[in-house]
Amino acid sequence: MTVPVPLRRLLPDQVDAVDLVDAYRYPPDSTWLRANMIASADGAATIDGRAAGLGNATDQQVLGLLRALADVVIAGAGTVTAEGYGPARARPQYQDLRAAAGQPPAPTMVVVSQRLQLDFESKYFADASQRPIVVTCETAPADRVLAARKVADVVIAGESAVSPALMVEALVARGYRRLLCEGGPTLLAAVAADGVLDELCLTIAPMLVGGPSRRVLEGPLLDPASKIALTQLLQDDDDLLYARYEVRR
Repeated sequence: MTVPVPLRRLLPDQVDAVDLVDAYRYPPDSTWLRANMIASADGAATIDGRAAGLGNATDQQVLGLLRALADVVIAGAGTVTAEGYGPARARPQYQDLRAAAGQPPAPTMVVVSQRLQLDFESKYFADASQRPIVVTCETAPADRVLAARKVADVVIAGESAVSPALMVEALVARGYRRLLCEGGPTLLAAVAADGVLDELCLTIAPMLVGGPSRRVLEGPLLDPASKIALTQLLQDDDDLLYARYEVRR
């Protein structure tokens, strides 16, 4: 399947026309957690609390492809609320691709929340074609857990805080191995700290933001720092850069 987009490849070799499916295909026969984030050239992950102002139409097309390749789309409660997430939707241009991979028409949505301060009547839950998964911890309020179970499958992954490693184990046990994490920065920092991040797809927007904007990772210092290797670099007509980094363990 070929998905043409206005992207050219700069690394590892120079190519004028890029097929997105080939550019972002998951490794076969393995569990792989990929994160997808965007940041300005000076490192801001948001503008006015949202990431939407940093991207463009091509970035959204890449986001759609990454979701189409994934079994599940994972995001923290803050990101789901701030970005106004809805349910995953089936994208007609990727239906043959998903069917060939043995996947349903749309990925399963996964939201991570320790206190479950979520709107269970929002479109994220109410309009979902398949039940989302809510990942929380043992200390989550019991009444909120009961409310979550009415509209979603609940996974307990950790005692006083969600453990990304336990979350991944639970998702793999359900048959999901192509995992996409869309942040936000707090969740992604925890995923990296827990050693379960395999790849970072980072879109770099050609703008300077300044101010108190959040970074791509926000959490305790990683000790030791995670080393990553640049495996691919794409560029669009608006000079946004699309980098793929693989975590070296």
